Amino acid sequence: MYKKVLVPLDGSKLAECAVDHVRALVKEGSVKGVILFAAVRVDTSWVELYGQNFNVEAMRKALLDSAKRYLTDLQDRLSGEGIKVKTEVLEADGAAGGITDFAREKGCDLIVMATHGYTGMKKLMLGSVALSVLHHSQMPVLLIRPASCRL
Repeated sequence: MYKKVLVPLDGSKLAECAVDHVRALVKEGSVKGVILFAAVRVDTSWVELYGQNFNVEAMRKALLDSAKRYLTDLQDRLSGEGIKVKTEVLEADGAAGGITDFAREKGCDLIVMATHGYTGMKKLMLGSVALSVLHHSQMPVLLIRPASCRL
């Protein structure tokens, strides 16, 4: 049994496909608790474009608040199904590092996340958060492919 499962989300429907799989794992008794997680990157390069008049703190607050609202809405839906859910939003320089660091610090047993399923040159050019998490994680990672998201 997995006591603490981390589900990284970016607000996309594709990322939410992982939630369907976690829901099934909870119902079969394989998962005890779930942490819905968002790693928010605040890009301060806007200051270079717009000068000192650009309010980075306002942007930071808006991004963090938006992520919190999104995760809280999803938490409410899952809690209504009897699933034990917590949410966490953290500012991070990169999503993959934020995910793996958080999972390690919080003692998560498993990371469940969707992957876009890019291959070849597209993956090399765009990079892959899921692939980076897979390579740097100290705990098991369950990657959900796009085709399996059509439950």
